[in-house]
Amino acid sequence: MPVRSSLNVLAPIRPALIPLVLTLAACAHAPLPSAAPVADPSPVRAAPVASVRIAFDRNGVTDTRLHGYADLATQRALTADDPVRIASVSKLVVAIGVMRLVEAGTLDLDADVSPLLGYTLRHPRHPDTPVTLRLLLSHRSSLTDAAGYYAVPLDGALQDILDDPRAWDMDHAPGTFFRYTNLNFPLVAAVMENATGERFDLLMQRLVLKPLQLDACYNWATCSEAAVSRAVVQYDAQRQPVRDDHRGRAPVCPTNPARDGSCDLAQWRAGRNGALFSPQGGLRIPASGLAKIGRLLLGEGAVDGVRLLTPASVRTMATPAWTYDGRNGVTGEGGDDGFFCRYGLAVQTLATPAPGCRDDVFGDGVPRIGHSGDAYGLKGGLWVDPATGTGVAYFATGMPDAPAGTHSAFSAVEEDLARGE
Repeated sequence: MPVRSSLNVLAPIRPALIPLVLTLAACAHAPLPSAAPVADPSPVRAAPVASVRIAFDRNGVTDTRLHGYADLATQRALTADDPVRIASVSKLVVAIGVMRLVEAGTLDLDADVSPLLGYTLRHPRHPDTPVTLRLLLSHRSSLTDAAGYYAVPLDGALQDILDDPRAWDMDHAPGTFFRYTNLNFPLVAAVMENATGERFDLLMQRLVLKPLQLDACYNWATCSEAAVSRAVVQYDAQRQPVRDDHRGRAPVCPTNPARDGSCDLAQWRAGRNGALFSPQGGLRIPASGLAKIGRLLLGEGAVDGVRLLTPASVRTMATPAWTYDGRNGVTGEGGDDGFFCRYGLAVQTLATPAPGCRDDVFGDGVPRIGHSGDAYGLKGGLWVDPATGTGVAYFATGMPDAPAGTHSAFSAVEEDLARGE
């Protein structure tokens, strides 16, 4: 059972901090020498509600570390098989699905997506420049999140957002600039739906999750009852639930409701609302499932006897389509903080040796590939080192205000989890 603070029984303390807490408690009752200066104790960082770190290689899991609660209300301890909303790591899994359709000849990375969307997608100032899947997946489409991307109702249309001029970066033509934009992925999902006629969450089950035997899902509709009952609740800084507090049951509505408040998924129409199942961040997957995705990357598209992609497709995903040169992109969602410096098709590359880049969460200069996740108090990541055939998957919950890291643009809790500290 995780150790709990006497000041707040719902806030687990990191094991490494237990000696410090006991020392401070003892000092509170001991007289101080009158002649000795009193030094301020080191600040105690807020602990996650829950955290998990799984190390793995091509053959399997090599180490698992767990801490805290999947659900504070019931004091249910976290396990490695409890699904969590893994935020933007979801994008990497979407890209795997896209590449399966590319290999099948259903999609073309470099074709104009307009015919598959059913309407013309063009930058208002660059009407002759087509937007392609490659540009959407690599965040070089010149779209922005300023007009929104996730609040489209069940009976709404994604096209309504694209008609808003704020949806476009007016200073840069498609293909010339990197700007991390969640809106790209609802468009990718819409293209996938229209190309196949299948609902995005069901399509991802067919293309990726079921072949890998993962009990995972986008926005809960296709997860098993057992997986739903083990959902990891996500919390704000006050330890109040902000996502997936469903008390062991499936949510009443797995998508945004329709404008009249109803939730009949029969209203779905292929390609109309690619945001419906949150391709940009709504994958619910356990840490053990993330590790399997990482092993798939290490296996160049194959894992545990299942080949999902060719090695060439994995290389296409992992090869940076954009590398920061000081002028050609925004390196952080909120500005130039050095968080992103190399990006492929929904795959980040870490440890970029360039001025201004602070993308080395491990702090060892090793170039790893994968993706980070940050939403609703969760900090997470999946990273593999193809050279050594090793990787790590991790997440922490209840960390919306996590302290900054010491050697990167990542948070301190991410640096600790990445390095196993």
